[in-house]
Amino acid sequence: MKLMKTVDAVGQVLCHDITQIIPGVTKDAVFRKGHIIRPEDIPVLLSVGKENLYIWEKDDSMLHENEAAEILREMCQSDHMHPTPVKEGKIELVADRDGLLKVDREKLRAVNRFGELMIACRHGDFPVKAGDKLAGTRIIPLVIAKEKMERARAICQDGPILRLLPFRHKRAAILTTGSEVYHGRIQDAFTPVLEKKLAEYDTEIIYHEIFDDDHAAITAGCLEAIRRGADLVLCSGGMSVDPDDRTPLAIKNTGADIVTYGAPVLPGAMFLLSYYRDGERTVPIVGLPGCVMYAKRTIFDLVLPRLMADDPVTAEELAGLGEGGLCLNCPVCTFPNCGFGKGV
Repeated sequence: MKLMKTVDAVGQVLCHDITQIIPGVTKDAVFRKGHIIRPEDIPVLLSVGKENLYIWEKDDSMLHENEAAEILREMCQSDHMHPTPVKEGKIELVADRDGLLKVDREKLRAVNRFGELMIACRHGDFPVKAGDKLAGTRIIPLVIAKEKMERARAICQDGPILRLLPFRHKRAAILTTGSEVYHGRIQDAFTPVLEKKLAEYDTEIIYHEIFDDDHAAITAGCLEAIRRGADLVLCSGGMSVDPDDRTPLAIKNTGADIVTYGAPVLPGAMFLLSYYRDGERTVPIVGLPGCVMYAKRTIFDLVLPRLMADDPVTAEELAGLGEGGLCLNCPVCTFPNCGFGKGV
């Protein structure tokens, strides 16, 4: 810092807040640290008794907090998002469209381990809407070594920390399984739930059939749905280990690659995820346990946004859902603004 006459300080950067006190009206910072002094600010500064100011002495080896925030913003930003104007050393990123937020967690941790700088963002692998705040960036001190910022920037030289994957239009198929529904003993309560969840995205249901507990028929139904153009196949029911629950076998017999049968999530432990290769197309075939029909939130709510964004889900990622995979069935559900599905 150096001390300078206020009248000579235009273009300089304040090193501390300037407080204005008007009895009975206000006591607040009229200018905050990091503010770049403009000609019109001089009368205001003099009116609060500031004949002299401590300003930041320019040094080519150091960056001002606003300049550093721009670097952090560049390290985070990708398509379908825009920054807010820098304010008090902070820049935020905002979504331009609905989609799935992806976070490179290793890069995020590496940057935040540097000290003196920070990036805070929403949890990845969850849907966001246009206008949602995605992240905020700033440094902690007023100035930071340029060399340190360059080392941090190098972490993201092969790609940004954040990506926003747009949701895709999907042609969905629903295969309702179970002898009790097939023979009309009970009403199909599963399909309306799936239709409601799919309606949150850009989908059209092009195929729906009810099947008895006949694994060969269910297999044929999956393949027929794909032949008709389905790019998402949902099989509801018949997912337990009971001898008459045949859906897992039926999905396996399509030739699909099974990612997992079982997930460390409650509700949703008997979930099955697979991918069927149809030429250049990859079609998810999903086995949904009965809990999806009656529970407010399940494993399906965690995986569906990723399927809608064509974001491949791995067995390793599903295994990571164990921490955070227990839904607490709160009296008032606030999902996704809760810990459910926030794995590591």
